[in-house]
Amino acid sequence: MDTPDPCPYLPEADPGMSWRSLAPYRSSPGADFYPVALRYAQTLWMRGLSARSLLALDRALFAQMDGSEPVLREWPLPYRATAWIVAHNPTGVFIGNPRVHFQHLADRVRGSDAARKSWRAWACWRLVRAVDPQLPGDPRHIVAEPTDSAISDGLSAHGHPGEADLWRSALLALENP
Repeated sequence: MDTPDPCPYLPEADPGMSWRSLAPYRSSPGADFYPVALRYAQTLWMRGLSARSLLALDRALFAQMDGSEPVLREWPLPYRATAWIVAHNPTGVFIGNPRVHFQHLADRVRGSDAARKSWRAWACWRLVRAVDPQLPGDPRHIVAEPTDSAISDGLSAHGHPGEADLWRSALLALENP
């Protein structure tokens, strides 16, 4: 496999990174953790590990931040990165079914931040649907799929200030390239 182009929405890869790079943040995955998770996602992407790269982006999306962190100015929440990786996945490289992944994630998150995490997962689910509308959902996992308006409202109610606009911008970029 040829080395893929780096995702333009993520920091530069660090070939020395491994899952151990995230371990120090296990008890406090906040603003310091966020860019590490993004860099790890890029590192996995550059290694040809698309599915694992998406999982690292999940971790970044779920970082405990309130939206005021300076790192978010340089590296906004990775909605565009998620869509870009799905859209640019090389033929033959395992990525699974991102639509099903985000559908399950949105419906199964628990804990104090469950609403925020769920709406972010639904937002990614919608981006994946825009990238590849032919990806099937999971017919055994019956769930009410939200409308764009519901996702936007959910992000407005539970996400960072301006997050719904950030997501709509990513979706608009996919629908009007």
